[in-house]
Amino acid sequence: MKRKRRHHRNRSISSPVSVSPIRPGLEGGFYKPLTDAEIVRIHEAALSVLARTGVYIADSECRDILQKAGAQVDTTLDRVYFPRELVENALKLANRHVVFYGRNSQHDLHLSGKRVYLGTGGAAVKVLDLETGHARDSVLRDIYDIGRLVDTLHNIHFYLRPVVARDMSNDDIDVNTFYACFAATQKHACGSCYFPEKVAELKKLAVMVAGSEEAFLKRPFFSINFGFVVSPLRFAAETVETLTAAIRAGIPISMVSAPQSGATSPASLVGTLVQTIAEELAGITYVQLVAPGHPMLMGGMPLVADLRTGSMVGGSAELALMNAAATQLTHFYGLPIYNTCGITEAKVPDVQAGFEKGMTITATALAGANFNHHAAGMLESLLTVAYEQYVIDDDIGGQVMRMVRGFEVTDETLSLDVIHEAALGEGHF
Repeated sequence: MKRKRRHHRNRSISSPVSVSPIRPGLEGGFYKPLTDAEIVRIHEAALSVLARTGVYIADSECRDILQKAGAQVDTTLDRVYFPRELVENALKLANRHVVFYGRNSQHDLHLSGKRVYLGTGGAAVKVLDLETGHARDSVLRDIYDIGRLVDTLHNIHFYLRPVVARDMSNDDIDVNTFYACFAATQKHACGSCYFPEKVAELKKLAVMVAGSEEAFLKRPFFSINFGFVVSPLRFAAETVETLTAAIRAGIPISMVSAPQSGATSPASLVGTLVQTIAEELAGITYVQLVAPGHPMLMGGMPLVADLRTGSMVGGSAELALMNAAATQLTHFYGLPIYNTCGITEAKVPDVQAGFEKGMTITATALAGANFNHHAAGMLESLLTVAYEQYVIDDDIGGQVMRMVRGFEVTDETLSLDVIHEAALGEGHF
């Protein structure tokens, strides 16, 4: 018996084309926990802190650069006081249209306005092993393997090295970490650099990948994040030296201030915001004096301490609220922001992890934070990562980005004719 050949009217004869409405860099900015008047008060308070209390800076070159620009220096205390005019002039010089490049343009991060990008982050020291399900020390291979996974996940837009390579010596860790990142993914890579002499090695590696120094400087595809502050109001001397080397090498940077409310900053959430902004403005001022307009993210990411234990509480409403507020304050300056979200106290991928991640990622994304790190993979207050958590968080990120996308109200989407025809016809759509 001869079979009849079926004809499928809608069968595609060409490769499928992605028409996903969820894309990197959608505009947020809908969630605004602070009023305009409150933003101005916090800004003024931060300027007051810098002029009255100042910042402890042990690095003599940093002090000298600031003093020559008009800062007052107490040489007996190594304390630097920032006049309002100095800070305001620096803000005018800061780059407001920063691009963190990928290895190809598909992965470029246009970090201006309220464009939202989600990515990895952290410096976890443990990994939930895929084979045993138990925690083990993180190693260099994990940086490579997690990067390969992230390279395939649509809603994770950049790769900030998520774990510490505990099998590497201090002398080898920086260059090997970035080598693993570059080998694993085409997305923008970022991480820390612990020693100033390693900056030249990292640039040399990147130049080899790019093909020439000119090609790298035209599209620098990695950045270094610097926790330049030891809160409250102290520049970390060794970090400032490395930061200065990175700026002079033309490497994009993120300036991270992460005081913990109730521990290294006031228990008052607003007081913590004031201190965060003061620390950030001090750092921004220094960067602009070294290299005006250098590609830089303002990294205000206030944290919260559990006053019963002193430990950081990353999956809390307070952290979500403060990072959304820090985003608003950064928008006030017109600068791109490096923010945190996606932290959880859960030790394994579970309901608690999903809830805490969803809450914090939604808050910062809807606030319009640009560079949302820690948004994937993290567990146990940043101590642990799990491979499967990256896949789960990629899905959470997609749902959040759909919320960021919002509505498109047009004649077509209002659907007047569709409603009319269905109502007068068979009654369904």
